[in-house]
This record gives sequence, structure tokens and C-alpha cells, in this order.
Amino acid sequence: MRGNSIGQLFKLHTFGESHGAAIGGIIDGVPAGLQLDMEAIQVDLDRRKPGQSKITTQRKESDQVQFLSGIFEGKTTGTPIGFMIPNEDQKSKDYSHVKDVYRPSHADYTYDQKFGDRDYRGGGRSSARETACRVVAGAIAKQVLKKEGVVIRAYVSQVEDIQLTIPAEQLDFSKTESNIVRCPDLDTATKMIERIEAVRKEGDTVGGVVSAFITGVPSGLGEPVFDKLHADLGKSMLSINAVKGFEYGSGFNAASMRGSAHNDIFEKENNQVTTRTNFSGGIQGGISNGSPIHFRVAFKPVATIMKNQSTIDKDGNQAEVQGKGRHDPCVVPRAVVIVEAMAALVLVDHLLRNKTSKI
Repeated sequence: MRGNSIGQLFKLHTFGESHGAAIGGIIDGVPAGLQLDMEAIQVDLDRRKPGQSKITTQRKESDQVQFLSGIFEGKTTGTPIGFMIPNEDQKSKDYSHVKDVYRPSHADYTYDQKFGDRDYRGGGRSSARETACRVVAGAIAKQVLKKEGVVIRAYVSQVEDIQLTIPAEQLDFSKTESNIVRCPDLDTATKMIERIEAVRKEGDTVGGVVSAFITGVPSGLGEPVFDKLHADLGKSMLSINAVKGFEYGSGFNAASMRGSAHNDIFEKENNQVTTRTNFSGGIQGGISNGSPIHFRVAFKPVATIMKNQSTIDKDGNQAEVQGKGRHDPCVVPRAVVIVEAMAALVLVDHLLRNKTSKI
């Protein structure tokens, strides 16, 4: 297999390219008897789809998912769930100018080196359009987790140098979807939107950070030694297009702290084991400890900019690539639901795996 699947017991395999007839996937391992909320699945797809606001790409896709198997009378049957999402608004001619040249910081050159060929239309398989498949599977995984009391909240916490400084515990997450940048603090959101609009007018792009805060995770999820919960979360996040970094808990700040300050002291409150602080980010020894799991995912500026750039062609000759087409000036507003989806896939897989850990 060429890296097109994720999960062991709850497994997603995706297929399709940005400008092909459709994208889709197969989800295996979904427990039988789950009454699916189809509207919730579509809501998540709508949160990711292009053309949803003035600060996203203007490609128009309805992203209406079609389920092909594994569901009967609205319930999962326990058999593989097949689904597809038709591509409706491909403008392949927008990419004819990059047929023989390599776009800076794209997967053009590396795909050529690996496969000896590439689909240059919108990046083909390397396009972020593939992440719609993850959102479908993640939306189903969320419904499994909801029955266990697990709630995943992701939000934009940074755009370029504009940072949300309010701790996650103090945020009103009901405000996350109240603005097009998906930041739960409206004052910070306004500044982020203004920055993205200004950068778009310049023909440039900007990066940012999506943070996640997950509550209700039971203690005991995660496997020694190589399948630690944070390791699987990290891999899943780093598999998202444009992601450059992942940190959980105290992250890189831990490097400048002392153990006496960083250790999370155990306490017992209302017959529940808790910790006084949560520098561990809800994970210790690679296993969840019952505290909220929190992490940050850093996204680079979108590689396609509306400016001409120097590059080389497939023969190694110096060339120039023109900026054109429909692209996001900042990917993080649409990436929020993708981060949620990947976290849900990892957590539900470990939840099912944990049911075999003891009698």
C-alpha cells in the first residue's frame, strides 16, 4: 500500500484526484448499529468546502457525499462504508501552464521523482481536495466518540503574527463558527480576517495555527511503544496538506522549563484522579490520562501565490511560473474541520483497540 490508508481497527482508505471524476473512500471497522446523523456529516463537509467565504478559494463544489454501502435504514451495518464525492467545478485549463514546470514548494517535482509522472491538474492526488474524504470519515468517527462523551473542538489560534492569547479553558467555543476565520474570540477574528484580505490583495498568502481542545477522553488510550497516542496524533496531523509542525501539551516550551515546574501533580477530586496542571496535554507515557487533550498544528503559507516566480522545467531549464487559478490566501479557516476529523479518526481507532487491553 502506498500510504493511502490510516487506522488499524477503524480504517480509512481514500482515492481520487483533484480534477478526476470524483474522490472517495472506504471506511472499515465502523461498529454496527450506529444511527448516523447525515446532516452532521454534510455540515462538516460544508465547513471544509471551497467557495464558502471571501477569504477562501472560489472554486465551487457542493461536496454532496454519496454513500454506496455499509448503511441500511440510516444505521451502520458493520460492513465497509463506501462513499464518493463528485468533482463538479474542475477548471483543468487553469493548470496547463504548469504542465512542464515545477511550482515552488509544491509536490510537482517530488511526484515526478517518485512516480516518473504526475497529474498536474490542481496537484492531482497531492491536492488538499483529498481531505474532504477524511472529513466524511472523521464526521462518522465523531458520532462514535460522541456516544462515549468525547468532544473535539478545533479553532484558528493564529494567522501570521496575530495570535489568540486566551487559554482554551476560557474560550466560548460556540463563537468559533460565528465568523469566517473560525476563531472563537471575535476581536482577534476581525484582525485575522483583515490580515488575510490584505495579503490576498497583494497576491500573496499567509500561514497560521489550528489548535485543538478535546474533552471527555477516557484514560488508557494509546499503545506502547510505537503507537503512542501523541505519536499517532502527530502523524495524522502531519499528513494534512501544508502542515509544518505539531506540538501537544507544553510542546516546545517544555525545553525551557524545569521538571519541578513542568510536572503535573496528581490530585483526587470527587473520587476522580486529576492533575493540578496539564503540561502533559492529557497524554503521559503515550497514553491518555483523562485530562483534556490539547495540541497545536502549524500550517505554512499556501504555495500558490498570484505572483510570477522563478523555477525550472522538467528538463532542468530555467523557467518562470505564473500565478493564476483559484487558491486560498490562507488555509487555516478550512483546515479546522480537517484537524477535528484526523483527531477523531485516531481517537476512535485507539478507543476500539483499547477494548482488548484487559479483561
